[in-house]
Amino acid sequence: MCGFAGVIDIKHALEAPILEDCARNMASRISARGPDDDGFFLDKKAGFAVGFRRLSIVDLSDYGHQPMMSQDGRYVVAFNGEIYNFREIRQTLEDEGLTSWRGSSDTEVLLAAICSYGLDKAIRLFDGMFAFALWDIKTSCLHLVRDRLGEKPLYYGWCGSHFLFGSELKAFTAHDAWQPEIEERALTAFLRYSYVPEPFSIYRGILKLRPGHHVRFDVADMVPTILPKPHPYWCPKKGFEASQVRNQCIDESEALGQLEHLLSGSIKRRLIADVPLGVFLSGGIDSSIITAIAQKETPGIIKTFTLGFEDSSFSEVTHADNIAKVLGTDHTSLISNESSILQMVGRVSECYDEPFGDISQIPTMLLADMTRPHVTAVLSGDGGDELFAGYPRYGAILDRYRRNNRGRRMSFSLASSILPAGLLNRVKSFAGRPSRLGDKIFKMIEESAADTPETMQALFMSRWRMVNSIGKLDELGYFGDSDYWPAAGDDLSRLTYADSQTYLPGDLLVKIDRASMFVGLEVRSPFLNHDLVSFAWSLPSDFKRRHGSGKYLLRRLLSKYVPPELYERPKQGFEPPMAGWLRGPLREWADALLNEQSLAQDGWLEPEPIRNIWTEHLAGFRDWHFELWNVLMFQAWRGTWHV
Repeated sequence: MCGFAGVIDIKHALEAPILEDCARNMASRISARGPDDDGFFLDKKAGFAVGFRRLSIVDLSDYGHQPMMSQDGRYVVAFNGEIYNFREIRQTLEDEGLTSWRGSSDTEVLLAAICSYGLDKAIRLFDGMFAFALWDIKTSCLHLVRDRLGEKPLYYGWCGSHFLFGSELKAFTAHDAWQPEIEERALTAFLRYSYVPEPFSIYRGILKLRPGHHVRFDVADMVPTILPKPHPYWCPKKGFEASQVRNQCIDESEALGQLEHLLSGSIKRRLIADVPLGVFLSGGIDSSIITAIAQKETPGIIKTFTLGFEDSSFSEVTHADNIAKVLGTDHTSLISNESSILQMVGRVSECYDEPFGDISQIPTMLLADMTRPHVTAVLSGDGGDELFAGYPRYGAILDRYRRNNRGRRMSFSLASSILPAGLLNRVKSFAGRPSRLGDKIFKMIEESAADTPETMQALFMSRWRMVNSIGKLDELGYFGDSDYWPAAGDDLSRLTYADSQTYLPGDLLVKIDRASMFVGLEVRSPFLNHDLVSFAWSLPSDFKRRHGSGKYLLRRLLSKYVPPELYERPKQGFEPPMAGWLRGPLREWADALLNEQSLAQDGWLEPEPIRNIWTEHLAGFRDWHFELWNVLMFQAWRGTWHV
C-alpha cells in the first residue's frame, strides 16, 4: 500500500511554502500508489519535507492518515507496506503497559514499537513488506528502512544540494532541478539481466536501498554527492549459512508438518484487511497451495483471479478453472485480447519508471488492472520457485557447471585465442539461415571458465551473449561481489539462494509491485515471511528437487488439497507469446523504436547487432524476443522520461 517522497534542503535555501510544494509535487507523481488520501509533513527548521499517498487497507479511518506522528511527538513516519504481525506486537506492548491508542492501524503500532524498543530492535520484530522513512524531530535525523526480501522499493540520492528519497523514481522527476544522467554500468547490466541490479539505479548517483538494510542521515553532517553506508539489520548470507547446518537431518514428515504450519500462519496473517481481498490463481503449484490454505482460513468464499491469452497454448485458464472448482473459490477468468495488449504496451514505461524487461510485465499489468475493480488486495505465490527450486533451469545450470573441469577450461581458452568467432557467425546453415556458429562457440568458451555455481548462473541468466554484443559485461550487485556469496550449501542450494538475492528482488518483486500499485492494488506474498524463508533454506535439496522436478515438498503438501493430476504437469511461466507479438501486433511499434536513427541516439546503443537480430527475428530464422524486448524497453523508457 501507499507511496511517499521527500526532500532535505541542507542549505535551507527554500522558503517553507516552496519546500512544501516540492514534496507535494513529488508525491503527486506517484499518486497511483495511494489514491485514497494524501498527507504532508514539514520540519522547517531542518529543511525536511515529506509527502504521502495512501491506499487504505487496514484502519480506513482518519486515524490511519500519514505521515503519522508518534504519541510522544518525537517521530514522524511515512510508511509503505504492511506489518502483518502488528496485532501480536500491539498485544505485547499493551501487556507491557501501553494502553493509549488512537486507532487500529499497523502504522501506529510501528511507531509505538520504535518508541518503546528503539528502531534497531523494533525492525527485527516486524513480519511484513515495507519501506519507510522515519524522521527524528529531536535529532534532525532521517532513517530509511526496507523489508528483508525487498518487496517494497525505496530510492535515494542527491539532486544538487537537495537530498531526495521516495518509493519510485518518477517522484524525483517532479523536482525543479532534476537533471538525470544514465549510469552506463547499470544500462549494461539491464540489457543482460532485464533489470537494474541493486543497489544501483539507472540514474547516476541515485541508489536503491538494499533489502534488509537501514541507512541513517544526520542533517548536520550531510554533504552533497556523499551517501552514508547502509547497514543490514538482517543478514541473509549469515542466515543462509546457519540454516544449512540446522535441519539437514530433518525427517520428511516433520518437514512437511513444519512447512504447513509456517505457510498457514503466514497466509492467515496476510488475510487481515479491512477491504475486499482475493488471490491470484494461475493453476500452478505455488498459487494453488496459497489458494487452498487461504480458502481454509477464510470463513466465506475467497475470490480468485486468472489471466489468460487468446492463444490457448500460452494460457493457464483451464488449469486454474479446474483448481478453483475443486477448492470452491469464487473464480474469475480474465482473457486478454490484442487490443488490450496494444493499449498496455503504450503504458509500460509509465508504469516502470526504470528500464525493465521481464516480458511477463504486460500480462502482470493486465491482470492487476482487470483484478482491481473486484478487490483491493490479493495474495500471490511469488517466492515459491526461489525457495523450493521450482525453475527447470536449475537442472540445466547444474549440468553445464558440473561438466566443467580444468581440461575443458584449458581447451576452450586455447580455442578462444585461435578461432575467429566473428567470422564464423557468417557461416550459413544448410537451409541458408544464419547459423550463429561464432556465438555458440563464444558461449561455450564463457561457460568453460565458470568455476562456481554463481558465475554459471550469471551467464545462464544473461541476454546479449554474442560475439558482437552491445555492451561489455561489467558485473554489478550480487554477481559482481563474491563477498555476498555463501560459503556453505550444495550447488542447488546456492543457486536458489542467489535467485533470492538477485532475480527475486530485482525482477519479480519489481514487476508485481509496479504493476499492482499502478492501479492501486496491493499484492501480498506469503512465501516471503522471513521465518518461512529461513526454514526453506534449511531443507535438504532432496526435499526441493527430486527426479528432475522441483518443489517436491510443496507438491506433497498440495496433494492434501488438490488431486495431483490437476497440477502435475510441466511448469508454465506467466509469459505471453512475445515472439509472435513482435512479428504481428507489436511490429509497427517495435519498428519505430528499432530504426537505426533511434538506436544511434546519443550513442548508448550500437545499431548494427540490434538491427541484425531484428531482421533474423522477423524472418523467423531465430527467436530473439528476449534480447529485443530489453532494447525496446530501454528505448520506450527514454522516450517516456526524456532521458
